[in-house]
Amino acid sequence: MVGKLLLRGMLAGLIAGVLVFAFAHTFGGPLVDQSIAIEEAAAQAAGEAPEPELFSRTVQVGIGLFIAVTAYGMAIGGIFALIFTFVQGRVSSLGARATSAVIAALAFVAIVIVPAIKYPANPPAVGRPETIEVRTQLFFLMIVVSIAALVAAIVLARRLSPRLGAWNGAIAAGFAYVLFIGAVLYLLPAINEVPDNYPAMLLWRFRTTSIGMHAILWAVIGLAFGALAERKLSAAPGVRRASAPVLR
Repeated sequence: MVGKLLLRGMLAGLIAGVLVFAFAHTFGGPLVDQSIAIEEAAAQAAGEAPEPELFSRTVQVGIGLFIAVTAYGMAIGGIFALIFTFVQGRVSSLGARATSAVIAALAFVAIVIVPAIKYPANPPAVGRPETIEVRTQLFFLMIVVSIAALVAAIVLARRLSPRLGAWNGAIAAGFAYVLFIGAVLYLLPAINEVPDNYPAMLLWRFRTTSIGMHAILWAVIGLAFGALAERKLSAAPGVRRASAPVLR
């Protein structure tokens, strides 16, 4: 069963990857081109030699981008399926579709929204090359802390539910998560390397487009996998199907 759900997770990730590619190619590609033009103009004004181009922009925004996002989507879909397999029936008593949607929503918040508040995505021409290692480390640290805090909040909600009820326990745990993440966001160092002459609207559009790509990825995986998993689980032997009450 786990293997079959894993394949369905990868299929959902593939579907999500194709849709993310279409969105990124249409809306993100032109923004990156504009930012590259700004970067090249600044380098030319400073008398710097242009960097060698390993792959043309046509390849980067075409087959290269397609392979990257579909492979990433399938990997995320496979991991998503494994998490669903562990959660369903152990942590969640909801149906397959509801559980899948909840996992996707929580993952989107913990992995995308929370890190982006402190360390949002930057286009070319934003950020200094000598700080890329530090910026990358801080970004992934924020993801790890956010995921760990989310898991702790779920455990806390389950422990509080017998005393406060499921709904109140979830609210209290969610409030604790927000307070902890707020403290972490405050304590971690801020990084602001946006050039003074960089267009604010271009930066805003790039960052919102980046979040939009992730929103499509997690929404499609959550909904598509939920539908595929529900069909498989309902058809599996030994799984009880809901039936209408019989009037006597």
